[in-house]
Amino acid sequence: MTAARISQEVMTAVAETANATQELIGGRYRLGPVIGQGGLSTVHRAHDEALGREVAIKWLNVGPVDSTREEAELAILAGLDHHNLIALLDAGSHPDATGRERRYIVMPLVRGMNLQERLHGSRIAARNIGEIGYDIAEALEYVHAQGVVHRDVKPSNILLVDYGNNAARARAKLTDFGIALAPGVERFTEAGTTTGTAAYLSPEQAAGEAVGPATDTYAAGLVLLQCFTRTVEFPGTVVESAIARLSRQPNIPEYLPDHWRGLLTSMTARDPRDRPSDRELVSALRQVVIAESGRHKEHEAFFAGDDGSDLLMPIPDESLHRVTAMAARLLESPISVVSLHDGGRTRVVSHYGDQVEQIVRAVDVNGSQPPRSEPYVVEDALADPELADLPLVKPPIGLRFYAGVPLTGSDGRTLGTLSVADLVPHSVSEDQLRNLRDLAALAVGQLEARQEGPRTGGTGVGSTAAAGL
Repeated sequence: MTAARISQEVMTAVAETANATQELIGGRYRLGPVIGQGGLSTVHRAHDEALGREVAIKWLNVGPVDSTREEAELAILAGLDHHNLIALLDAGSHPDATGRERRYIVMPLVRGMNLQERLHGSRIAARNIGEIGYDIAEALEYVHAQGVVHRDVKPSNILLVDYGNNAARARAKLTDFGIALAPGVERFTEAGTTTGTAAYLSPEQAAGEAVGPATDTYAAGLVLLQCFTRTVEFPGTVVESAIARLSRQPNIPEYLPDHWRGLLTSMTARDPRDRPSDRELVSALRQVVIAESGRHKEHEAFFAGDDGSDLLMPIPDESLHRVTAMAARLLESPISVVSLHDGGRTRVVSHYGDQVEQIVRAVDVNGSQPPRSEPYVVEDALADPELADLPLVKPPIGLRFYAGVPLTGSDGRTLGTLSVADLVPHSVSEDQLRNLRDLAALAVGQLEARQEGPRTGGTGVGSTAAAGL
């Protein structure tokens, strides 16, 4: 990607954010910045001026097929009311810049993150995994009793609510019923086709067969398994993933206790009739939580990670993650990080690249110096005698290239760094460095837009996935 294209992306994103904050939706919702985006919807932070509260507005895509889907999702959401589901507060339509009416849904602004984001952080304690499973099992028991099958249970559709009280657990809420089946709602896919996310499809979904409540149970089992293994059990394309689950059972790690192995094996049984019923699943996960609570002492606050460290806990903002990914693309590097300096330690709040967790865990950053107030570039660390012996440069990490620019707050303070790194040497042009600074400014804008700053002392942050994508 060229520097000019990166610059255009930055300017477009800034303009969209600035324009969005001026609009009043439905006569009462003051639209704020985009906080999440997917193929089927876009989520904005907004202020409900009638009740003086922050909410999330989910814009639904337009088009003949999507219109039917939108009406179905609204009908399903309006009929559901459970503490482990995201509530529907309001709905309506509003003209966009072209004059076309766009459907929107108003939902609570959830403070926390989705489970997919949480999986990028430190490992989750077994007890916390059980608690997440228990909450989702309760939600599924309720929706199945209403005749609704979710059909797309996956980590990004599970929101972890942070009430800002340093709780030892998060409350999990299920969201995004856009492809759910419910009584009286037409199925939008033709017979024999597959609907859902490839990695979490049940065998019956993969085979294009009829689905039921047991389909959601299977997907929930894969999600809980991923919480332990940190990997997707059936990766790849729809075809590759489908063939894999039709040819083998998921691999349940031998190191897990018997109660977890037995439960995950039954939840992911190939035959839906062999999976636990909703009531059985709720009861089993309740017992798992009790068993795990007895095995371990009280844990640190959930959103600080199960080891008391929040080094890899991302501030959940899709726009911020896009900035990180754009920085990596700009310099054609596999690693990019947005880090904040907080109380004498460095905290990663957004990152791009599989190597980031390994790097952060291998290097002690608790005694880090304050971030530099000027750009800093190392084109080849091995060529500099003063850098060649640093832990980051020596094996097993072996970083060769680094470029970092300061995150400068509106008050002039240096808050942290936007950095890019690679295992091979790089050269950096002035244009690339200038665009990296533009991206840093955009990241600061996203951080300051929350008006809460880095989370310390249990203060929550607004989730990008408040309404699901």
